[in-house]
Formats: sequence, structure tokens, C-alpha cells
Amino acid sequence: MPVPIRRLVVALTLCCTLVAGVTACAGSTRSKSTDTGMVAVPVADTPSPSTSAEKQKFAKTRFVANAGLAAGATYQWIVKPWKAGKFKKGAHGRTFALIKAAAAGGFAYNRLKAAKRNAQGDPLLSKALAPLSASIDALKNLPSKLRQGDGNAASAFNDVINNVKDAGKSAGAPVTDRVPSAGQLTGG
Repeated sequence: MPVPIRRLVVALTLCCTLVAGVTACAGSTRSKSTDTGMVAVPVADTPSPSTSAEKQKFAKTRFVANAGLAAGATYQWIVKPWKAGKFKKGAHGRTFALIKAAAAGGFAYNRLKAAKRNAQGDPLLSKALAPLSASIDALKNLPSKLRQGDGNAASAFNDVINNVKDAGKSAGAPVTDRVPSAGQLTGG
């Protein structure tokens, strides 16, 4: 399909005009360079890492936040349904309750591991949480047990959460339950 000559002339004229305009603009921005003897030093765009004193300062705060989320998820989606009998065979809504409990169990395990790492930044918290390290690590397999309907897994989660709360309270970092959103549970 042939292109009319008029369109080609218009397109060529527009291109030349744009090129001439860009060249004229670029030429007018020239400036006289002078040597001042100064050297440019690049500035760091990233913030400096936290000092160990800052990490210790926020260790209790981070511990309380992470342990509170773990406690809230455990109570809301594991302990309450367990006490209501939602995990028993034949219970109405059992499958959905088990799915939510398994997600909450994985989330709680993750937050308890983070709380344990945070506690290492504070000497008093570190001592209080040291005996609970093995019981926190034992929670790793409990979400799969919850999915299988093991009611003892719910009580194990509750026991560990209560022990972590007691350890935080004895170290001067009282933990209160903070129920995470569904998006936080699923990582979304």
C-alpha cells in the first residue's frame, strides 16, 4: 500500500523540526567551566547500620511486638476454636477452622523465632528466654499436627505462648495479645 507523498513530507518536516529544536536547546545550555580546585565527594545514599546500643534499645520493643502478634494469632485462631470444640471430628466448620489454625500456627512460630532473635539483644530478656528456646523450636511441626486434627498441638501452642509472656514479664517487657490481620497471616 503506497503512502501519499504529502504524509511523507509532513512526517519528514516534523522530524527535522524536532531534531533542530532539541539541538538548539542542548546548545544553549553550555556554560563556561572554571577549575576551582575542589573535588566532588560522593554521598552515601544508604543509612548507616544500627549500633549495638541501638539494637539493645529496641530489642525489648521488637520482642514485645513479635511475641504479641504470636500470642494474638495463637489465641484467636488456635486456642478459641480449640476450646469451642471446632477441631473435633464432625464439628461444624472444622475444616476451615483447621486451615486457619495451621496458618496461624506457622505465623506464630515465625514470630516467636523473631522474638527469640530480638531477645538476644537484651541481656535480661536473653536470660529469661533461654530455657524456652527448645520449646519454641518444638513448635515447628505443630502446624502440620493441627492440620491433622491433633488437639494436643493447640494446648502446646498455648503453653509456649504463656511461657514466653511470663518470661517477657519477668524481664520487664510485658507482652499483650495483638491479633494480626488475615493478610499478615498469609504473608500478603
